[in-house]
Amino acid sequence: MFTGIVKAKGCIDRIETRGGDKRLTVVSPDIAWKEFVIGESISVNGICLTAVALTERGFESDVSIETLDVTALGDLKVGDKVNLEPSVSLGERLGGHLVTGHVDCVGSVDSIYRDARSIRLVVRIPDTYNRYVAKKGSVCVDGVSLTVNEVSDYGFEVNVIPHTAEVTVIGGYTGGTRVNIEVDIVARYLERLIAADEGSSEFTKDFLRAHGYA
Repeated sequence: MFTGIVKAKGCIDRIETRGGDKRLTVVSPDIAWKEFVIGESISVNGICLTAVALTERGFESDVSIETLDVTALGDLKVGDKVNLEPSVSLGERLGGHLVTGHVDCVGSVDSIYRDARSIRLVVRIPDTYNRYVAKKGSVCVDGVSLTVNEVSDYGFEVNVIPHTAEVTVIGGYTGGTRVNIEVDIVARYLERLIAADEGSSEFTKDFLRAHGYA
């Protein structure tokens, strides 16, 4: 489990093709890798990957065909910058929102422009996922927890403060950049609950609406 508060930027040091899938080597001087063990979960651009090997500079991780198909990891090249977040420890402050690292879809930066000192991103996502995004709710973009400012028929807008733009890869986005999107986990479970037989469940649309969830 993650929070969407990126701890460091890293760099893709090596990409190997192995039997149809890939092994990534990620390095970063800003994380104390000696404190990690093989099997650790680490978020790379919002994707939960498992460290299968560790070095003084970073870690290696195998990326399955499934992950390559449903995320933008396959777009990465050697030298590309990525957002890194180790899994959260019990007792740590949850500065963002609950993030699983299981990406829902790939979106694209529709436009990007200055909004005072901040950056306003307009992100386009597939229609089937737009219903999970709510104004003033949370969304995870390349592993970064962001607050939704506006929702449209094709996506959403978020405001990125200068600090976030500096310490994550968001500052390097341009129009058309493909990004990994994870919607709020609460939205997924609410849909599942109300999709069940409403006649036998207390979690009806009226119940959710009365309690501010719909």
